[in-house]
Amino acid sequence: MKKPVVLLINPNTSEATTAMMHRLARAALPDAFDLQSATAARGVAMITTAEELAISVDEVLAIGRAKSGTVSAIVISAFGDPGAAALRVELSVPVIGIGEASMREAAHGGRRFGVATTTPGLDAAIVRAAALYGFQTLFTGCRISADDPLQLAGNPALQVERLAEAVTACIEQDGAEAVVIGGGPLGQSAAELEARVDAFGGVPVIAPIAAAMRAVAARLSAEV
Repeated sequence: MKKPVVLLINPNTSEATTAMMHRLARAALPDAFDLQSATAARGVAMITTAEELAISVDEVLAIGRAKSGTVSAIVISAFGDPGAAALRVELSVPVIGIGEASMREAAHGGRRFGVATTTPGLDAAIVRAAALYGFQTLFTGCRISADDPLQLAGNPALQVERLAEAVTACIEQDGAEAVVIGGGPLGQSAAELEARVDAFGGVPVIAPIAAAMRAVAARLSAEV
């Protein structure tokens, strides 16, 4: 029997980032599903502003439309979920954004949650997304590293530590009961922080790519 195929779209143009995302997604996706990945051909290597997020939408739509006839579901692997709403209207397959999936997981059971990230240029977009998805009463806000996000991307160890500081601030200063790492390109750092449960007093850190894979597997399994 042919396995359902999940397509991961990286709205950033970095093939290396896509390879990292694919590896993390494959680890989180059950063996009952196949995984394909696609990289935006136009845009920026790492989305750091609302303008860059908006620019990525057309490329996500083009990839989604082109691949929709051969896949069972689509995951959009940028935290702003660019193009997700439009593709849901157009396509018959499930479309899941890592931003919404991770927020839903973080808010499960009525938990208050925050977002730790490195991109100040996306702060307002994250706040709007939390409200759009119905979490305004549970969302404790964003904590953002003061370092340049592109410089942090080039220094993975420092990126992890800066995000750890942001996670701690979400918990200790904002009262978050779960913390989402806000960014697809932050996937590897998110996976490392997710494993540091004891370091954050048992408060869960949600890695968005893994959360989206859990969501898409549950959705496809329910449709069988």
